[in-house]
Amino acid sequence: VSTQSTGYQRRVREINKEFMFEAITSIQDGSKEKQRKFLETVELQIALKNYDPARDKRFTGTVKLRHVPKKSFKVCIIGDERHLDEAKTLGYDCKSAEDLKKLNKNKKLVKKLAKGYDAFMASDGLIKQIPRILGPGLNKAGKFPTSLSHAESMEDKVETVKRTIKFQMKKVLCLSVAVGNVSMELTS
Repeated sequence: VSTQSTGYQRRVREINKEFMFEAITSIQDGSKEKQRKFLETVELQIALKNYDPARDKRFTGTVKLRHVPKKSFKVCIIGDERHLDEAKTLGYDCKSAEDLKKLNKNKKLVKKLAKGYDAFMASDGLIKQIPRILGPGLNKAGKFPTSLSHAESMEDKVETVKRTIKFQMKKVLCLSVAVGNVSMELTS
């Protein structure tokens, strides 16, 4: 870890809890004043200072939250017969390798598939075949499947994926990630 990034970590720790609760309360009050026909998302925006994206390395990361930030989070299971049966039992959308082969690496169809879901999970045996079957479409969309083994509970793994947020440093010096919605309690 470079000295710059530890400096950022130190500053992040200095955010006052009371200030954070006050900001969240004002967001919730503003939401109640002007009712919307959709559930408003609360985003955390972080502005980076003294960081040159051209010179310094760009970074990506994930953070696991205590709650699911998005209510309508759709997950698609790409799996073998055992995972497909389990996914159907639990009520998750699922696709087999044969279903994916029908797309014929068609960029428009792969893009449509990627837009239809927030995340993908794939069986251990299939995950290596996905780039060959679909091409780079899912990877470009930032939705490459998470590995799913038979040893772990599918329901727990899906819940973990729903609670995990990804952030990526690009050319802009501002990171923003969805961390909740206005219907949540202040303590969440």
